[in-house]
Amino acid sequence: MRMYELGGNAIDAGVASALAQAVLEYQDFGFGGEAPILIYSALSRQVTVINGNTRMPAAATASWFHRNGIALIPGDGFLPAGVCAAPDALVTALSLYGRLGLKEVLAPAIELAANGFPMYEGLRDRVVSCESRFRTEWPSSAALFLPNDNVPAIGQIWKNPDLAQTFEKLIEAEHNARSRGRAGALRAARDRFYKGDIARVIVDFQRNTKVRDANGVESSGLLAAEDFAAFETRVEGAVGVNYHGHDVYKCGPWSQGPVFLQQLNLLERFDLRSMGHNSAEYIHAITEVAKLAFADRERYYGDPTASFVPLRGLLSKEYAASRQGLVDLSTASLELRPGNPYRYQGGSVSPEPVLGELQHWQDGTTGTRAADSDGNMFSAAPSGGWFQSSPVIPGLGFSLGTRGQMCRLDDSEHPAALRPRKQPRTTLSPSLVMKDGLPLMVFGSPGGDQQDQWTLQFFLNSVEFGMDVQDAIDAACFHSKHFPSSFYPKHASPGELVVEAGIGSEVVAALVDRGHKVVTVPSSTINWTTAVVFHADGPYMEGGASSRGERHYAIGW
Repeated sequence: MRMYELGGNAIDAGVASALAQAVLEYQDFGFGGEAPILIYSALSRQVTVINGNTRMPAAATASWFHRNGIALIPGDGFLPAGVCAAPDALVTALSLYGRLGLKEVLAPAIELAANGFPMYEGLRDRVVSCESRFRTEWPSSAALFLPNDNVPAIGQIWKNPDLAQTFEKLIEAEHNARSRGRAGALRAARDRFYKGDIARVIVDFQRNTKVRDANGVESSGLLAAEDFAAFETRVEGAVGVNYHGHDVYKCGPWSQGPVFLQQLNLLERFDLRSMGHNSAEYIHAITEVAKLAFADRERYYGDPTASFVPLRGLLSKEYAASRQGLVDLSTASLELRPGNPYRYQGGSVSPEPVLGELQHWQDGTTGTRAADSDGNMFSAAPSGGWFQSSPVIPGLGFSLGTRGQMCRLDDSEHPAALRPRKQPRTTLSPSLVMKDGLPLMVFGSPGGDQQDQWTLQFFLNSVEFGMDVQDAIDAACFHSKHFPSSFYPKHASPGELVVEAGIGSEVVAALVDRGHKVVTVPSSTINWTTAVVFHADGPYMEGGASSRGERHYAIGW
């Protein structure tokens, strides 16, 4: 809101919000994490992706892990750490599409970090869960999270002065380079992070400190100064499909975003409205479609600059039509069935796909949506850099990300295989929709592998069943855990379908009859979507935020 009052646009507001989240929601997003962003610019009338994904160190090779007896990259410690991506992604978005400077958009985050904010339940619970490890293994984390040697009480003001100082350093670099113009000054700020004293502190800490990880291995990190100096955020075109007149955009296959699009292509030929909202037939159809799309994700998705991803084939309507017959409306599949999109890619046909392994997810993401009266839209999925996964870096006030756990070590030819300087495939998946060439909506949700199931239901609730934003978010939700997860330790739950109690016992019984392994959870416990929708006939905007959880808000100005 302060960014709008200062004359900023939706991109300024979105960046400021994400930076504040790095302070307020450190358990779900720290400044050392990632921030994939989708932007619609009213000026250029284009949808753009700011690829806010990390890259692995040059020294991170499968052979290094194999030589050290590591078969699975851990989910914590230093070994899964890549270059901090969020700072460059947020500065890049600001530079290309914002109006304000870093000094303005960082001001609220600095105030929150330096002056503190009241400790709340979700943050405190995560500190409590890590207290023993902080005390015995991570002294820098204990110093920050256990002031006066105690877990802060609910309502106690908690501060992160080192993070405030890190932000101040970026503003100082911007100020000293003001003669270079706005873009040059912003570039100077990001260069101080990646090529200056901040990068040196990061590299020295993880190189000179050994920590124990989930594999039981004590190790220092693999990041070098050269990894930070070589890092550049990619600015890319979005990928998209048309669903009943709606142009839906996602990030590329380095994210799981195309899964959303593949599900839409598969569902387009079903009469979802006649099935009835959240009927057994409806839930079954969506679940079976998700199984097919996520099987393709597991087989084909990865960094397209390092491995070939047959994205044109995966997103073709013809490929979806060839796969739709695999959906048995009477029986739940217990198989993992990737297809062969090369037949629809053009060129030569590849061998039949190899089946992946079924694997489990963890939480730890937040989300930011912003829109303005000019029609600019911003949708980001800030995540990673969690304090529970890696120790706080002394003097900087943030932690390294652990997204490298999503890289594979078992198949060097797989698109998601670990390679030096390669991006891990990430679950982070913001969404943006246009209709008739005009902005329509931005939305997204935390939730690891479940993001593109929960948000799909929000989208269908809106466009198929005509619900307003809040109702579309709050409707009873479900998700499948059948397919491979992206997170260590990669457990399997084949056939498992999680439904909120609001779905109803008769529907649950019908799903069980179809072969689903149904797990019922209390109402309003899954799906944390936030969204903004434009109503061109108003004209007005409508915002909504999940009533689940404690930190979701929609604010208009």
